[in-house]
Amino acid sequence: MVGTSGWQYADWRGRLYPAGLAQRLWLERYAEEFTTVEINNAFYRLPERKTFEQWRERTPDDFVVAVKMSRYLTHVKRLKEPEEPVARFLGRASGLGEKLGPVLLQLPPTLKGDPEALARTLEQFPHDVRVVVEPRHKTWFTDETRDVLTKHGAVLCWADRRGRPLGPLWNTGNFVYVRLHEGRAKPWPRYGRAATARWLDRVDGCSEAYTYFNNDQGGAAVEDAKALVAMARRRGVEVSRSPAAR
Repeated sequence: MVGTSGWQYADWRGRLYPAGLAQRLWLERYAEEFTTVEINNAFYRLPERKTFEQWRERTPDDFVVAVKMSRYLTHVKRLKEPEEPVARFLGRASGLGEKLGPVLLQLPPTLKGDPEALARTLEQFPHDVRVVVEPRHKTWFTDETRDVLTKHGAVLCWADRRGRPLGPLWNTGNFVYVRLHEGRAKPWPRYGRAATARWLDRVDGCSEAYTYFNNDQGGAAVEDAKALVAMARRRGVEVSRSPAAR
């Protein structure tokens, strides 16, 4: 599945959204073109369950919503005492029903590796919830961390900035999750053909892959998602719908 990190960006008007389309209808328009989205605003302020339920009702049956975990767990509690933050998050995000996709735990760049704390956190998630972890301190990239992820069926986020992976490309679960933050092509922050092809090569052969472009500025994420889907289709790779497929 290919999508973007968020959908409410003013400079996407005239690109993905017609100039006269009311912002309250942008999600419906986005879901006409893409099968999945990554919700980022839950990281800053966890929406009420009713909001998640509304997102479920406003999108097609095949739509999948990945949700970024509240920063209260990752940045305030720093993975300590995870029981209540995880329970509260799931109590609300479960309003998406069958449309709830992977849950992303993006760790702060100052949080050093603590596999035991990560294990306690992952233990709070039911087995049917897919969990992705995006560490941003190099001390996380150890065999112990990899073992914790594998034991709990969680996956390491394959993150990229300027065309380079930000960590190892471990495959610890039954899917892969890719976040593309910033490319090196022009206009900034677009991804070029070579970088796009390399990421397509990396996910080739994976049973299931979620790929989200987080370079929203100037509509780059939309254009890059279209380019990735078009390249995948030329290779005969099965991929979710996008504007490129129309």
